[in-house]
Amino acid sequence: MTADLPALAAVTTTDKTRCCIVGGGPAGMMLGLLLARAGVEVLVLEKHVDFLRDFRGDTIHPSTLEVLHELGILDEFLTRPHQEAQTVSLTVGGTPMVLGDFSHLPTRCKFVALMPQWDFLDFLADHARQYPNFRLWMEAECTGLLTGDGAVSGVRVNTPKGVVEVAADLVVGADGRRSVVRDKAGLVVTDIGAPMDVLWMRLSRQAGDPDQLLGKVGAGQMLVMIDRDTYWQCAFVIPKGTFADLRAAGLAAFRARILELAPFIGNRAEELATWDQVKLLTVTVDRLVRWARPGLLCIGDAAHAMSPIGGIGINLAIQDAVATANILSARLREGAPDMALLAKVQARRDWATRTTQAFQVMMQNRLISPVLASRGNLSAPLLLRVLAGIPLFRRIPARIVGMGFQPEHIETPAFTPP
Repeated sequence: MTADLPALAAVTTTDKTRCCIVGGGPAGMMLGLLLARAGVEVLVLEKHVDFLRDFRGDTIHPSTLEVLHELGILDEFLTRPHQEAQTVSLTVGGTPMVLGDFSHLPTRCKFVALMPQWDFLDFLADHARQYPNFRLWMEAECTGLLTGDGAVSGVRVNTPKGVVEVAADLVVGADGRRSVVRDKAGLVVTDIGAPMDVLWMRLSRQAGDPDQLLGKVGAGQMLVMIDRDTYWQCAFVIPKGTFADLRAAGLAAFRARILELAPFIGNRAEELATWDQVKLLTVTVDRLVRWARPGLLCIGDAAHAMSPIGGIGINLAIQDAVATANILSARLREGAPDMALLAKVQARRDWATRTTQAFQVMMQNRLISPVLASRGNLSAPLLLRVLAGIPLFRRIPARIVGMGFQPEHIETPAFTPP
């Protein structure tokens, strides 16, 4: 993918747009597409040269698939290579359990689509580019905010061709849990905390391997395996801050722990030849006290970093984007939204964010922490035994994971200029 950048000298130049979105992840790309479709001039900034980065969230939830249907692009999306998970299963101490069943969701797609995130983002970008009022700059890193009269008025951007100062009626921070935008804006963050970190890695997949989302739980350790057709994307959960101790014990000991949880991997564990193949995700759960200040709004992980439990972060990011477009697009076609309108975005999404994080904290306290602290024989916690033992109850986590607490629907029609 090439950057859609203007021809610039290696000096500061200027540009202008109605809405500048910082961050080309799920929230930023979906919002860019929806605003462009609604007739808003929009510029998306992505600091990397492309979307090809390993170990990002790769689950496309039923609620997101529903949004693609409402846009009329679901059928095309499903022609792209992907896998479909209709259940969520977990093996605890050698006992397999089905904890979530998506088949009863009131959506067109009763499954989670598994697709590398770069393919999903490329898909959104391809459709956004069909609108002449959409621009995407790659290798464009926001380094600061422009301000005037007490409001944010744009961003300062490093590009391969120089520094650009982009004036905008609205800057949207969609640049993730380490958001430059929210940091530069001085927005206050509430840290909720998480008891674990996650190690991401790849292992090859063979015919005969299981074909659904897998969770393997043993005493003091947990492994999640996501089917990527030719390989498994694996997440090994460790107590927070213990990665250095794990490395000190040696790679052979780490491979043995993986085999203990997933013996079917066999000698494929040897594919982990160096620690460079193991990537640490430092888990953060937090949220902003206020998502906006004059001229600026944060959404997605920039507004509320989620735990990886359930892969729900992507779901919330997409729902934030839909709600933002519904609330702001009509005003943005004409000029800058005021603070009252920006505050409506948080008012719309705050309950879903808090409730989802409360659910994740409950799972951390009831499942993750006891598992990581356990030694010797491990039995399934009562909560898991209830979910697995009563099929009707499996609909509850499926609903939370698959749709979220407050699914959003597209309310803004495609805009046709008069």
